[in-house]
Amino acid sequence: MNGYLDLLNSLKTELTNNALIKSVTFGSIDEVELKKRDIYPLAHVGITAGSIGSSSTDLNVSILFLDVVDDEKDVDTFEQHEVFVVNNMLASATKTVQELLRGNMYKDGYQVEEDATLEIFADRFEDKLAGVAVDFTVSVKSIVTLC
Repeated sequence: MNGYLDLLNSLKTELTNNALIKSVTFGSIDEVELKKRDIYPLAHVGITAGSIGSSSTDLNVSILFLDVVDDEKDVDTFEQHEVFVVNNMLASATKTVQELLRGNMYKDGYQVEEDATLEIFADRFEDKLAGVAVDFTVSVKSIVTLC
């Protein structure tokens, strides 16, 4: 069964093709070098838990959409502020969830049965990062053959 790997590859493809995302990472957020400025905007994917049913596996997916807030005093553009960062990361999160609900990922067999939950943050990490955390459960059909 390659459902887990296939889901990760599909998410990576979707996030990499997003014009508002520069880097995609997986696993524990503690292992990502968040102080590197050249990785932002960043989408970080974690699969935290799940359940196994008779015909599918449900996987709980969490994606952090992060970018740096540049609050330099000399900068007088709205684009550098937290509101703009959150807006862009929310757009990225919305596009990803919509692909799962009715786009290419839906056509590939990934099903999201319930609405995704969303958390907007600005003080979750050091180094003036802001963004959106989105959580949802993806149902992956089991294709395991029993002997």
